[in-house]
Amino acid sequence: QVQLVESGGGLVQAGDSLRLSCAASGRTIRTYNMGWFRQAPGKEREFAAADSWSGSTTYYADSVKGRFTISRDNAKNTVYLQMNSLKPEETAVYYCAASVYSGSFYARDISKYGDWGQGTQVTVSS
Repeated sequence: QVQLVESGGGLVQAGDSLRLSCAASGRTIRTYNMGWFRQAPGKEREFAAADSWSGSTTYYADSVKGRFTISRDNAKNTVYLQMNSLKPEETAVYYCAASVYSGSFYARDISKYGDWGQGTQVTVSS
């Protein structure tokens, strides 16, 4: 089991950028595929981005493609989500998660992520 702690959320204006961090402890993330999900008020948690354990393959939801970038620093045991051109409808709690399942078939499947952080609030004002 890996413990995950997100940080970097906050209040920004539409069009601004934020970088979220997810610090892992307990186990190295080198053996995990990592993902970012988000949950807006009254909505289900949804996939935003993920990467493979090596960081060489990334996956994005269509709604964030070209604006969000997932990356990792395995030496620091940390995963990042760079978010550019944020929109008000992207106001949500953002969660980091770890999965032992690899490949595009599982990357977007929330049920395949077994370890989760507590989330960090991102609020985008119009």
